[in-house]
Amino acid sequence: MDIISNLQKIKNEIPKNVLLVAVSKTKPISEIITAYDAGHLHFGENKIQELVFKQEELPKNIKWHMIGHLQRNKVKYIASFIYLIHSVDSLKLLKEIEKQAKINKRKINVLIQVDISKDSTKFGFSFSEIRELMKSNTFKMFEHVSIKGFMGMASYSNDKKLITLQFSNLNNLFEKFKKSHSLNYLSMGMSSDYREAIKCNSNIIRLGSNIFGNRNK
Repeated sequence: MDIISNLQKIKNEIPKNVLLVAVSKTKPISEIITAYDAGHLHFGENKIQELVFKQEELPKNIKWHMIGHLQRNKVKYIASFIYLIHSVDSLKLLKEIEKQAKINKRKINVLIQVDISKDSTKFGFSFSEIRELMKSNTFKMFEHVSIKGFMGMASYSNDKKLITLQFSNLNNLFEKFKKSHSLNYLSMGMSSDYREAIKCNSNIIRLGSNIFGNRNK
């Protein structure tokens, strides 16, 4: 696959306000460099060890996104450089990010992961939990964490109506709290459903196979 032409095709297709995160998990350094040399700076990984290795090997102006489930004991390995953590799925994790951000004397940007599919294999806060938290003062206690918005993953389904409904529900939640909590980002949409996500106002999409080809297992 031609990585450069794939990137350009997608960027020409999506609205200017939508940030494209190239999901580079399992992909070699050489392929990331190809995308980087074409001017792309935002890359997403879901495994800490792989993320740390690539960050050490690649140019330091790359903006790394943690898009996979993050264990609390792994936060310290990425706290010094991570650009955005998409997958904050518990208050315990948020507290650990706060701790590690303070140690590193920086503010870490995060998205709160919301369980929009009710799939037992996925993580995230429920809608009711988020509403309660957003109306409380809980998030205001974090000085070294900046909550930038929400992230959601739709069901693995060919039912476009179901996927659109799930994205729409998260967008409604985002709109409800966007102004009061200065939220900027709604991260929804992967290779199979990013068009539906964008129609539901997603402004971050996470694409891998559309750019790099099918992923190695």
